Amino acid sequence: MTNNIRFGIIGTNWITEAFIEAAREVKEFKLTAVYSRSVETGEAFAAKHEIASIFTDVAEMAASGLIDAVYIASPNSFHARHAITCMNNGIHVLCEKPIASNAHELRQMIAAAKENNVLLMEALKSTLLPGFKTIQDHLPKLGEIRRYFASYCQYSSRYDAYKAGTVLNAFNPVFSNGALMDLGIYCLYPLVALFGKPDVVKATGVMLESGVDGEGSIVLQYPSMDAVIMYSKITHSSLPSEIQGENGSIVIDKISEASKIELQYRNGTTENISQRANSKSMYYEAAEFIGLIQAGRTESSVNTFENSLNTLEIMDEARKQIGLVYPADQAVIQ
Repeated sequence: MTNNIRFGIIGTNWITEAFIEAAREVKEFKLTAVYSRSVETGEAFAAKHEIASIFTDVAEMAASGLIDAVYIASPNSFHARHAITCMNNGIHVLCEKPIASNAHELRQMIAAAKENNVLLMEALKSTLLPGFKTIQDHLPKLGEIRRYFASYCQYSSRYDAYKAGTVLNAFNPVFSNGALMDLGIYCLYPLVALFGKPDVVKATGVMLESGVDGEGSIVLQYPSMDAVIMYSKITHSSLPSEIQGENGSIVIDKISEASKIELQYRNGTTENISQRANSKSMYYEAAEFIGLIQAGRTESSVNTFENSLNTLEIMDEARKQIGLVYPADQAVIQ
């Protein structure tokens, strides 16, 4: 393999375009192929981003010999199938969050990664941004941690269409979507990365007629602390997130992309511990992934298999409690 990592892209939506724009800041990134169900869509996307090869079959792209790695941004319910197909062809996989519809799918993906000795990583940018590292570094200053609070409530631009009678992918259970999968994961993943898996999960949520959750809350219990998360696609909130310790708190402006971070001590003093990103937010996941490939690694030490699996297990339990079931929960990956 040369220094360049030849990438294929699965998915032609806005998140894919954001990834390409950021990944091109990594000099080893080389975009060589794109998959789309539609030839016309694939051709238009390829022309816009100067991509040489277009495929309408994921297996053909994976077996083409034209790519070393793939970025998967297909609908959530296709993640596992697409990833396993690629890994079985020796392709490294960077898969958009949530990495799978459920923990069962992820276990199959991890098994495929190990069997084929390839890298599999969840494209969850939050924990790879400079802001998350500074939170980790300053956490001991809080003393005994007693509470983690995270909020991500963002009114979806697609909710107006939903209320008008058009159910787009974001609110369709066929694609393993909804508020928990789209936004709640941003609250949960950093919690798991910092504190591990909780002992108790208690969830509530508001279900929409389409069969997905519009918003919800989860309380998670640890031996000496608890966590409270709130997420929504049908309301909006500007509340910051916070980690509370006996000596003070770390206040985070936005849990999905922390940039303004302040340590507030009990005595009233404050410390600005913000760590601004010098590149586009998705650059850091691309750089991590490409660096791991070049180092011959098959698992990230940040977005680990364990962190991704623990997060999905929490989400599975939360969905069970609020009655959120996806067709993918009963599906068999072919």
